[in-house]
Amino acid sequence: MLSFLRNDLNQIRAYTPHPGGSSGSPVQAEILDRLDTNECPYDLPEALKQKLAWIYQHEIETNRYPDGSHFPLKVAIATYINEIISNSEAFVNSDQISVGNGSDELIRSILIATCLGGEGSILVANPTFSMYGIIAQTLGISVVSIGRDEQTFEMDLKTAQTTIETTENPPIRVVFVVHPNSPTANALTEDELNWLRSLPEDILVVIDEAYFEFSQISVVEELKHHPNWVILRTFSKAFRLASLRAGYAIADPEFISALEKVRLPYNLPSFTQTAALLALNHRQELLTVIPEILGERDRLINALAQNKNLKIWRSDANFIYLRLTDERNSESALSEIMEQLKSKGTLVRHTGGGLRITVGRPDENQRTIERLFSLL
Repeated sequence: MLSFLRNDLNQIRAYTPHPGGSSGSPVQAEILDRLDTNECPYDLPEALKQKLAWIYQHEIETNRYPDGSHFPLKVAIATYINEIISNSEAFVNSDQISVGNGSDELIRSILIATCLGGEGSILVANPTFSMYGIIAQTLGISVVSIGRDEQTFEMDLKTAQTTIETTENPPIRVVFVVHPNSPTANALTEDELNWLRSLPEDILVVIDEAYFEFSQISVVEELKHHPNWVILRTFSKAFRLASLRAGYAIADPEFISALEKVRLPYNLPSFTQTAALLALNHRQELLTVIPEILGERDRLINALAQNKNLKIWRSDANFIYLRLTDERNSESALSEIMEQLKSKGTLVRHTGGGLRITVGRPDENQRTIERLFSLL
């Protein structure tokens, strides 16, 4: 370690975006099925790509900074959110939205606004999205982990409550949950939601709805009753903009004002803002593939459930989660399966003691089924 670096950096493991097929580890396959990062398997339609190209050529001035207010995008996001809200009193306004360079930047801003300087630690229930812990550690913020039920993947609520009541110096300031969870694909249960509702207002509850368009489950209508809740969403999944990095937070205006203070001033490039607006304006077209993806998800689950070597769970998202029924040496066996799938051209993610497989196109899913069965 260089002497001027923080001592604790040596203990932090960086996030590995593509552990199954990184650029430094080429895959020897003619066709590559990238089913390791929960993206939509379909690119933007060619007509929308052409429209984006025209806007870039004729309207975006690359010598000018992007719109730092994000106001047009915030208005469009609020309109989209309100489409699912049945009670007009729960409608979201643009001052309840903060836009970030993917959800990762918003997670970082949330932690800077709440826990930095030794003022708080965070609580996570593993396995879950690893970036909550990684980003906290890079900021010198303590991460407290609890477990989940091995059969249902529900959070251990008794331990969670005890942990919050007994953790001091610093106390738990933020609780992170994913709805539905990654990698296990289960939505929050009513018991889990009731526990979140019971938390005191001096604890921030972050509910990550990255897969909302697939689950159609949201707690956005409850925000008006919980000023200590914030919902995260992204354009990287159903809206097909993973390469352009756009996400947003929905929360009480006072908390959004705090996030606006700590974010970088020009955090979202003009092209990304333009693409997000275009995606929202064409959402009916872009979201038409979701029924197909959900149907393919069910086909994948039903097919793989026929193999007695696999234990597979239901999914509320665009990915599935499975483990081996024989738990002896399962971690090494899963690593071997991941590597063998990679050699055949299928990338999956080995995480949390299982394999997370994104639902792809029908041909990709068929190859996944055939390759897994041939290995097992």
